[in-house]
Amino acid sequence: MAPAILLVGTLFGVSLIYGLAQSLGLLTGTDQRTLSMAAYQNVLSGSEGVGTEFWPSLGFSLWIAGVSTLLSAAGALPVAVWLNHQSGRGRQMDTLALNWNLAFPHLVWAIGLLLFFSQSGLLARLAALLGWIQNPADFPVLVRDRLGMGIIVDYVTKEIPFLALIVLAALRSQPEDYGVVATNLGATPWQRLCYVTLPQILPSLISGSLLVFAFVFSAYEVPAVLGMPYPRMLPVLALDFFANPDLHHRAEGMAISLIIAAVVMVVAAISLRYEKRAGYSQ
Repeated sequence: MAPAILLVGTLFGVSLIYGLAQSLGLLTGTDQRTLSMAAYQNVLSGSEGVGTEFWPSLGFSLWIAGVSTLLSAAGALPVAVWLNHQSGRGRQMDTLALNWNLAFPHLVWAIGLLLFFSQSGLLARLAALLGWIQNPADFPVLVRDRLGMGIIVDYVTKEIPFLALIVLAALRSQPEDYGVVATNLGATPWQRLCYVTLPQILPSLISGSLLVFAFVFSAYEVPAVLGMPYPRMLPVLALDFFANPDLHHRAEGMAISLIIAAVVMVVAAISLRYEKRAGYSQ
């Protein structure tokens, strides 16, 4: 694995160094040749310019990532437990059904939600045609809303199959003897779930949920399609400043990108640490 690790590490390292240099003011096309923390000060100050939008965007990103992760984990657990009890042909088809959802990119899924649930979408026009509402504009705001519900729905419907596959793999790798012993000792199905099944799959579910959180927190395409102009998630805000005609704003965009990367790396470190502790305890 050394060649592949070396290639990925080199590309990631060069990109990280390049982004750090730009965030410190070493930009092509400008006359600045000295390192400066001005971009980070502008981003974190909260007083003017990008600073006035960074903290609301950070809170909005944490809201979207946190709610999406919790709902995805809560939905994946019963799905995986139910599928684990299937037998015969149903046991073979369940993985295919989950993978079918994963085959669609998040961007395609987001555009589909926009076409169906926007106030000018298919459902709004159908409701107006059936007389349920007077015109499509009266349709409830389900996407591009201030709470980001459209973004959350996109991620939840995409990440439940992902987490369900992880939990299902953990369930099917465990011996069935524990459940049989619990049943013979008089445990109810609810007690088996709480005291046998959950302890077996909790490490996999938590590790997968941390990956989902990191992905949602750093993803761009879905909030760009389904999000509002304000507040915006951090990746959308970062790209907006990076693409600004004023090259000096590129440093601020890079600073936001590195802050996103730092949060993702912290979450990844927590996930690895938890996996090691779970492995030791087992």
